[in-house]
Amino acid sequence: MALTRREALASINAVGGEKAAQAALAALGLGPSTHLQYQTLDYGPQAGQGASVLILGAGIAGLVAAYELKRAGFRVRVLEARQRTGGRNWTLRHGDRVDYLDGRQQTAAFAPGLYFNAGPARLPSQHRTILDYCRELGVPMEVLVNTSHSAQLRPDLEQPAFSVRQALNDTRGHLAGLLATAVNRDALDDQLSAEERTRLLTFLQGYGDLSQELVYEGSVRAGHGVAKPAPGSLPAFAAPVPLDRLLHPELWGALLHTEYPEFSATMLQPVGGMDRITHAFEQRLHDELQLGAVVRQVRQNGEGVSVTFDDGVGGDPQVARADYLISTLPLPLLARLDTDFSEPFKAALRTTRNDQATKVAWQAPRFWEREYRIYGGLSWLEHPARLLWYPSNELNSPEGLLVAGYVTGEGAAAFGRQAFDAQYAASAEAVELLHPGHSASLRHPLAVSWEQVAYSEGPWLQREHFPADAHALLEAPQGRVYLASDGLGQNGIGIWQESAANSARRVVGQLAEHVIRQRQTALAS
Repeated sequence: MALTRREALASINAVGGEKAAQAALAALGLGPSTHLQYQTLDYGPQAGQGASVLILGAGIAGLVAAYELKRAGFRVRVLEARQRTGGRNWTLRHGDRVDYLDGRQQTAAFAPGLYFNAGPARLPSQHRTILDYCRELGVPMEVLVNTSHSAQLRPDLEQPAFSVRQALNDTRGHLAGLLATAVNRDALDDQLSAEERTRLLTFLQGYGDLSQELVYEGSVRAGHGVAKPAPGSLPAFAAPVPLDRLLHPELWGALLHTEYPEFSATMLQPVGGMDRITHAFEQRLHDELQLGAVVRQVRQNGEGVSVTFDDGVGGDPQVARADYLISTLPLPLLARLDTDFSEPFKAALRTTRNDQATKVAWQAPRFWEREYRIYGGLSWLEHPARLLWYPSNELNSPEGLLVAGYVTGEGAAAFGRQAFDAQYAASAEAVELLHPGHSASLRHPLAVSWEQVAYSEGPWLQREHFPADAHALLEAPQGRVYLASDGLGQNGIGIWQESAANSARRVVGQLAEHVIRQRQTALAS
């Protein structure tokens, strides 16, 4: 249950700020969150003056770029290889098919009304760019419960599971008791005055729910037990989880998960699935979108750019031309295209590597709500499947979509290469370890390994394979070609939709300013 790359990215910036994140960059290949890198766009509808722009890719970055360029008066055409928009924003419903690059196939068999966000599944409240678009485009939002104190933790499979509530409060109580003991043994006399020590002991008694003797004996905060039959009896509480179990090295990544800003309340999700965002963009860009267009070649000269692509109907390759081009393709895939970029630019693209990630989802009766009182949130265990992620929508309905396995980082590639039956079996085992007897109720499994998904081939970039000089080079225009990606942008973390949207807005600003300067220069001459 160690922190994933995504969690580490958030934690470095949250705990130490920008300087700490930059200091860690060399060791971890990571950077701080981009949610503060908001790019204001206030160009009028005549800024583009009809200049034409080709956009490669209709993921979040491509859709945002197209929407803003169209609003600024540019003529826009979007070429998307898939038969859908959204890129890694992908919501699967009954009948949807998952085709892998290695030839394996699955078809979603969830009941109508259930959906699986195979890619991004939550929106932090401080991600102002993407949430502002949701507001502007009329995408209804609902709260996503990212943590439930009733969720289960099992860092040691030789020991029984315990609740997040137990872990948090018993740990607090144990540590408060230890600190109170240290104060009473005069261990902090050189740090605190007598008055401060008295005040600290009073605080610790309330903070850790300590006894009058300043000892932690358990707390009702860690969970109610059965009250004694005598009238007026207070709820009982169970014996606390021993401190040595709570100090397990695989536990605290899970417990601290929602303390980092990117994962803290309030988290949100679109009502009905994450792809409601892309559908809202698509409605505004219907005439600009061309699906099934697989790009083969990119060329540019002093007059403009040309893109050769297959149109998906089996005819001769097609050529699209424009004044400028914005590529939002995953950078490792762009590196494989036939382009006339400069050699340093190509070399920078070749430094990029995609990571791996697999999610496994099941339809199931909502036993986690009925029997465990878990409404949303995540349970964690030391197991190849790593976690269970409970739905936050349609609470108390008969059936739900349970994500029983979200494997990233170390081990993700090996997990994704396994046969589907092996992945399903590992996922069901994780459910059984946390909720005995309920794996038998799981139905209609579906796994998505992003490294096997065409036109993505990974969930996000491995930042350790993205040197700073290459990052800087790819942020700059290559002649008439601009790049927008969740892996680009100032201090980009390379995983959130917010990063993709902000990168697109940055490029729109670069291109609009360039076109305005070109026009001003022409008028001056």
